[in-house]
Amino acid sequence: MMIREYLKLARSFNAVLTGISPVMGAIAMGHYEILSLFLLFLVGFLGHTYGFVLNDIVDYRIDKSSKEISDRPLISGTISIKNAKLFSFITLMAAFVVSLYVAYRIQNYYSIIILAISGFFITLYDLISKKYPFTDIFVSLGIFFLILYGAFTVAGTLSGITTLAWIVCIIGSVQTLFMQVVAGGMKDVENDYKKGAKTLAIRMGVRISNGSLIVSMGFKSLAYLIQIVNIVLVFLPFYLIWHIQQLSLLLYFQWIVLAIITLLMFYLSHKLLSMKQFERIKARKFIGSHYMTNFALVPIMLMTLNPLAGLLVFFPALGFVLSNIILHGTFLQPKTM
Repeated sequence: MMIREYLKLARSFNAVLTGISPVMGAIAMGHYEILSLFLLFLVGFLGHTYGFVLNDIVDYRIDKSSKEISDRPLISGTISIKNAKLFSFITLMAAFVVSLYVAYRIQNYYSIIILAISGFFITLYDLISKKYPFTDIFVSLGIFFLILYGAFTVAGTLSGITTLAWIVCIIGSVQTLFMQVVAGGMKDVENDYKKGAKTLAIRMGVRISNGSLIVSMGFKSLAYLIQIVNIVLVFLPFYLIWHIQQLSLLLYFQWIVLAIITLLMFYLSHKLLSMKQFERIKARKFIGSHYMTNFALVPIMLMTLNPLAGLLVFFPALGFVLSNIILHGTFLQPKTM
């Protein structure tokens, strides 16, 4: 029972995604050795747990008044603040222990510095996210350096990191920015607005007025702009790196799938941003569905390097669905989101 509560605290519904972030960095470098990729996944998974547990601890005073997230272990009281702090510290130390072993295997300890930079930005976000607007950029930077960490463990030097790997780092940070600014800002708008939290969504005019959800045109424009940048970056390697001139059967498949994902992303964003009344359950459905489509883009793009890279599409979605079913009894609605 307590294991279940700690998995809730760790936000296991999207832990797989963070876990494969450094894996994508390594694959972008053309590395496919299973043990190395598993160790990188473990570092990302443990780092994810540390970041979300710390976030819940810091935001406890704001979150405890929200009935919508009463299933979170700190709010429900199934896990104490003291134990949460201990759990957060243990997972942070575990992440660095695994990264130390990775560094020993590759005989390059500079990779730990990159991981530490990622951890610094995640920690900084957790500590100040409700106090200042646009602190979501720190989470994006944290993911940027987490993917870079995976690429660095293969390259050994920053100069050895390929253009493709740098693009994957940027795509990961842009996708995270959308999830933080748009999805995160929307799902928490009711409680954040009441408590006077200074998130970017609140600053840009997203609010609850007489029971109605008001989403400013500026915030909608920002949401669509981030996704357009995301799509442009995904297609960039086909022209900038691989100089695609003729479409093969694989490329036809990739581009058709990418087009479908793009349409789904914009449709789900529209549904989320166009809600007339704020309904957190409905918002969770849209965000959860967007989560599974948005992060499928990079694995599909990386199939140009190796068709097996497309298998990464299934892991975040599978982790998301299984976590929700086991921990929350839902399909697309993590109650701790």
